[in-house]
Amino acid sequence: MPRASSKIARRIGGKGAALASYSHTFQSERHVFPDLRALLAEASPRRSGDELAGLAAPSQVRRVAARMALADLPLKTFLTELLIPYESDEVTRLIVDSHDAAAFAPLAAMTVGGFRDFLLDDAADSATLARIAPGLTPEMAAAVSKLMTNGDLVAVAAKARVVTAFRTTIGLEGRLASRLQPNHPTDDIAAIAAATLDGLAFGMGDAVIGVNPATDNIETTVRILDMIDGLRQRLHMPAQSCVLSHVTTTIAAIEKGAPVDLVFQSIAGTQAANAGFGVTLALLREAREAALSLKRGTIGANVMYFETGQGAALSADAHHGVDQQTVEARAYAVARAFSPLLVNTVVGFIGPEYLYDAKEITRAGLEDHFCAKLLGAPMGVDVCYTNHAEADQDDMDGLALLLANAGVNFLIAVPGADDIMLNYQSLSHHDILRLRHLLKLRPAPEFEAWLQDMALMDDAGRIPAPPWSALRNLLSVERDA
Repeated sequence: MPRASSKIARRIGGKGAALASYSHTFQSERHVFPDLRALLAEASPRRSGDELAGLAAPSQVRRVAARMALADLPLKTFLTELLIPYESDEVTRLIVDSHDAAAFAPLAAMTVGGFRDFLLDDAADSATLARIAPGLTPEMAAAVSKLMTNGDLVAVAAKARVVTAFRTTIGLEGRLASRLQPNHPTDDIAAIAAATLDGLAFGMGDAVIGVNPATDNIETTVRILDMIDGLRQRLHMPAQSCVLSHVTTTIAAIEKGAPVDLVFQSIAGTQAANAGFGVTLALLREAREAALSLKRGTIGANVMYFETGQGAALSADAHHGVDQQTVEARAYAVARAFSPLLVNTVVGFIGPEYLYDAKEITRAGLEDHFCAKLLGAPMGVDVCYTNHAEADQDDMDGLALLLANAGVNFLIAVPGADDIMLNYQSLSHHDILRLRHLLKLRPAPEFEAWLQDMALMDDAGRIPAPPWSALRNLLSVERDA
């Protein structure tokens, strides 16, 4: 953003600023929304988190009035009325200071409703969406999503391509990558190795082989990294690994010479919420530089992996009165600033206090994917739920099918769809394999070639019952590990 525009945003969004109010007359009743935060919150589809925070529209009539007022709002309003003050929040400063005015120029005269029409038009192709991404703020993306149906979110996201690379290329059209997640409740190395080989036999792992450690310490992190990297080298496998320890643990592992491919961190959309995760933007920059210094990528240098999820800021009382979907979109501004290989929302993981049932989980998953891709973040999704939510595996099948049609970069695969360490339900290897077969999607090209070389995939992209020679190769590595 040009210096003058930044000064305007700082002044209007600063402490003590007088913010505009918004209104719309619907069915002979005038509905007034005291500020932009309230307008966005009441325009949001119903969800339990906003109701918990006291931000949701009290009726469907009020929600419709808010959406109509939002549709008439000039898109450029988000450049001058900040939801969280510039002076007190480093995520807001990042959003303002990195805004690309030239990329925004073609949209400057649009309303939020006009922007929706623009996105749904055939002229808004992949190249166009890539050009405007640096000119969009998270609040713009969140606002327009509130005016869209689930089908709209799928249709637009399917046109948005965000391609990244490390040892495999993620995000190409016609591809569906997967994170292989071989977690174990005691970090047992042999069990993690067995679950990894099980996933590889189903063609999983082209996005990342990523382990959530039960114990976050340097010794465990290094031990798991050494095992997975040993498998990768013995199998000559084009894949990247990640142990999802805290970023400070991973930095320490790098200093000890561990084979770190990707640096992981959970992030959120406000400075206060990120402080709850124990991170700052400066710490993330330090971690990225440390990973880049290793030069381990063979075809690319995207070295960061971020996880997000609606409700994270609210659960930390760090949402500043902003609805949970909008504050979630702000996390994607953090993510894109670090050129990550992967980002994913753990859409139903936080629980029914924030997304009550399958309808809310489905909507949130589509919103998160849409907003992230629109902003230029390489989005995947953990299609998941906890057992106390009003959802089941059939609901996850439905969301996964929608996301695969929306061009999601990757999905997460857990043995049997049941994570025995984190105690939640996700997708199984079979589920992602079914999506690939049904929609004629392939793994990442480098990984696909390796699968074929290992006789784990045929020329039609099918995963046959592996021949004994392929199984023998995998199992010999497991015994040696």
